[in-house]
Amino acid sequence: MRSFTPLVLSLLGATAAVSAAEPAADAASDVHTLTTDTFKDFVKEHDLVLAEFYAPWCGHCKALAPKYEEAATELKSKNIPLVKVDCTEEEELCRDYDVDGYPTLKVFRGAEDPKPYGGARQTDSIVSYMTKQSMPAVSDVTEDNLEEFKTLDKIVIIGYVGSDDKTADKSFADFAESQRDNYLFGVSHDAAIAKAEGAKQPSIVLYKDFDEKKAVYDGKLDEESLLKWVKTASTPLVGELGPETYSKYMAAGLPLAYIFAETAEEREKFAEDFRPIAEKHRGEINIVTLDAKLFGAHASNLNLEPETFPAFAIQETKKNAKYPYDQTKKIDAKEVGKFIKNVLAGKVEASIKSEPIPETQEGSVTVIVGKNYQEVVLDNEKDVLVEFYAPWCGHCKALAPKYDELAALYADVPEFKEKVVVAKVDATANDVPDSITGFPTIKLFPAGKKDEPVEYNGSRTVEDLVTFIKENGKYEIDGFQGGAKKAQEGGDVTSSAAQAAETPAEEEGHDEL
Repeated sequence: MRSFTPLVLSLLGATAAVSAAEPAADAASDVHTLTTDTFKDFVKEHDLVLAEFYAPWCGHCKALAPKYEEAATELKSKNIPLVKVDCTEEEELCRDYDVDGYPTLKVFRGAEDPKPYGGARQTDSIVSYMTKQSMPAVSDVTEDNLEEFKTLDKIVIIGYVGSDDKTADKSFADFAESQRDNYLFGVSHDAAIAKAEGAKQPSIVLYKDFDEKKAVYDGKLDEESLLKWVKTASTPLVGELGPETYSKYMAAGLPLAYIFAETAEEREKFAEDFRPIAEKHRGEINIVTLDAKLFGAHASNLNLEPETFPAFAIQETKKNAKYPYDQTKKIDAKEVGKFIKNVLAGKVEASIKSEPIPETQEGSVTVIVGKNYQEVVLDNEKDVLVEFYAPWCGHCKALAPKYDELAALYADVPEFKEKVVVAKVDATANDVPDSITGFPTIKLFPAGKKDEPVEYNGSRTVEDLVTFIKENGKYEIDGFQGGAKKAQEGGDVTSSAAQAAETPAEEEGHDEL
């Protein structure tokens, strides 16, 4: 996962700001309000229920409320009830279902254990997701129900398989079961229907309400090939990036090209102009438009000037590499198309936001910046512990003296210094290729396994961090051994239990981005 948290928070924040101003739902609500006394009986009496566990003061809950209400009204005709539980009133019930944040959405099927809701918090997404949940993984498609089935969701996938082709039938059924939360699947064994739809047996047809309306796949029916094709075919050539679509684009794993524009008319024009380019590079890159008035601040995360629009940039989501297009130039589809081609061909150098590389390292903690991150963290045979911090983060400030003490245990011993580095980077001022969702984030990059960093989630004591480095590093070095004992004599290192007792609870938190 890439470091896109500032964008997703801005998307959600903008949504919350808009929705919070909306009037409260009418008293005649289609959302059932349940309590400890009524919840379990209600769930058992219905085959499928979506439950929201919320708190009245929660901003994201307030933003969700009108969308949840609209979804409840739409799903009422399908006999899929939506319910809500106030966790400030029903604390024990919420604890029973492991609710640790608001809002928490869970899908209940009678007496079965619930599972997390996996869709976006938008009306259409809730309706689509719950509709899929109400149907079998694969529905039988006939001449009578084909046209209706195609319209049940924005994306519908139908397998046209011969009645005697057991291998293809099973492969398609297994794939449908694995992706049932994401797509609506049907199967037809009628050769006449397949012929009428321009498909042979076996083949897969993906129907959609945008672009070319349908796509046909007649390749190998293995899960990896099918999933790659479905992800590509189900993605609009030029889509709109927002709260509902963000997760899907991140999950695609392709470079993402952003077109920032301030008006709907501009975005529509750019979408039309860039469609041929998107078609040419389909499966290589995704292109989206973005409302610059709502989400223009994200431009700075792509190393663009956040006040100059329209603007264009590409982000390689796997490596978090950024390629901003020259903002002094007009956003012309033909010229930007050449830029896209060159980026994909590796002919454009990534833009790196970075503080100056320190001329000398002061103190025991090695200071990393964007321009020396590769050298210090990845291109060496050392175990490297990195703290990703923000200057404004209170938890980072509380950690600082302990982190200095930890670094000294290794920096003051020559044989340790050659094998272990304790470092830090200001992740707000420097580009880093790692997923950072809050501050401080601490990761160990073991020698020989730099592509498999281990995130630290323990208590922030010197003793526990030493143990973490020893247990997860290649060299298994115990910082308290050898000459490092000298460092202890200058300042007591208490046990983790003692430090935990002395540290206020809030210091062990995690500041969100």
